[in-house]
Amino acid sequence: MKDKQIVLSERLKMLAEMVTPGNCVADVGCDHGFLSIYLVQKGISPHVLAMDVRKGPLAAASEHVENCGLGAYIETRLSDGLTGVAGGEAETAVCAGMGGRLMEKILRESMDKVRGMRELILQPQSELREFRAFLRRAGFRITDENAVYEEGKFYFAMRAVYDGGSVEPTDKNGGREQTLFDEYGEQLLRQRHPVLKQYLLFRRRVAVQLTEKLSSENTGRASGRLVEIRQEMTDIEMALSWFGM
Repeated sequence: MKDKQIVLSERLKMLAEMVTPGNCVADVGCDHGFLSIYLVQKGISPHVLAMDVRKGPLAAASEHVENCGLGAYIETRLSDGLTGVAGGEAETAVCAGMGGRLMEKILRESMDKVRGMRELILQPQSELREFRAFLRRAGFRITDENAVYEEGKFYFAMRAVYDGGSVEPTDKNGGREQTLFDEYGEQLLRQRHPVLKQYLLFRRRVAVQLTEKLSSENTGRASGRLVEIRQEMTDIEMALSWFGM
């Protein structure tokens, strides 16, 4: 069992590949510990704190760590967010598998700690626009982004570093460009990332179907939702223009 090599899902492998080699890692919400084990097995991180707020998954993570013979390199801790990490213990925090609102709460509650880290590797499952805007306003800069499509779902990951800048940006399009960056990811747009393109085309199809459905309903609620969807379609078309479409 000690020689067993962990094989990660594509979404977790994407996170591992974003970690700067040599950094000690705090794996927040480690679940069964597979990402933590992979980081050590691949020589990416010399030491990992595998943390979870739930006792069941943490016990499973501890068992997997021991079965792989990595108890000297991976420490499991019961922790609500980053509360179980002392300042300076980790250079990288990895946080995934939760909604953007919860992830923002975790970072806000440990802001002094995360500002002192070299990087945050983040994969919010929802509220991406609000989450990216939060990072920007809190003085974090997104330096890299990636995306995968796996088992019918889109996953977006980002590396953020604290540089203290929190000035609200402006652009020549009345703020629409910044809205696109927050919604879809500036780095992904500049890379013309193929998975982002796939996501945009998917969202456009959904928006068209919703528009057709709501147009046949004569209610105030439907009318209000139509306004929102048409604005989303405008944003989608602006984003697709980065791909020459």
